Amino acid sequence: MSIYEYQPMLIFFVIVTAVFGLVMGSFLNCAAWRIAHGESFVKGRSHCPECGHTLGVTELIPVLSFVIQKGRCKACGSRLSVRYPFTELAFSCITVLCLLRFDLTVLCLRNYIFICCLFVLFLTDLDDMIIPDGCHIVSIAAWVIAQPFLFTGWRDTLLSVGAAFLFGGGLLVVSLVMDRVLGRDSLGGGDIKLFFVIGLYLGMIGTLFTLMFACIVGLLIHTLSRGEKKREFPFGPSIAVSAAAMLLFGQPLISWYGGLL
Repeated sequence: MSIYEYQPMLIFFVIVTAVFGLVMGSFLNCAAWRIAHGESFVKGRSHCPECGHTLGVTELIPVLSFVIQKGRCKACGSRLSVRYPFTELAFSCITVLCLLRFDLTVLCLRNYIFICCLFVLFLTDLDDMIIPDGCHIVSIAAWVIAQPFLFTGWRDTLLSVGAAFLFGGGLLVVSLVMDRVLGRDSLGGGDIKLFFVIGLYLGMIGTLFTLMFACIVGLLIHTLSRGEKKREFPFGPSIAVSAAAMLLFGQPLISWYGGLL
């Protein structure tokens, strides 16, 4: 079944997916915060990060609760980060884009799980420079489980695995050399593992473009934040944004590049 068969079906699925994306964005935001603060995200109710107030049902509605409460905790009145509604809306849009790009397919589900993991590590690395290994494990598991249903053939599967080891292993070697030359850590282990996973999903050319785009985004962020006291910045968010962009929009670019060759 395809969402493009009938226009009413397309509209229905876009609306449902947008709402689902808001809920998932709220959950993943909560999961990222809890992971960064050493809390479990699979048990325990949501609470205010300032006073610990347990949130009620009316305080858990994505975006709407933030607007109704005017961006403040109902219990202590502390100001809530505008990141919550912003990321919820952003992830809702990403969810819709994923559906429109991959339709109702196993590929859509697999890639959506990967995007969820990218979203979580984007937030954790941005806040506390942490890239959870759990994000890599879930992404790899989704890729392995979905592979038999995608009928890509052994050749494409081996190429994806080869890309994973090439970029993951290659960046590990480069990182070790740069660590020795600079006398400090040059690239985090989480970033290297992330490129291993990206290799599985995007293959050789897709991962290469992701690496190039991530470097460009990282340089822009570094340039814009040069005046800040904290010079060190995480590379994970740049990688995550670039990987998600390549996953959703990279095929035309890869096809164009392949045509040149």
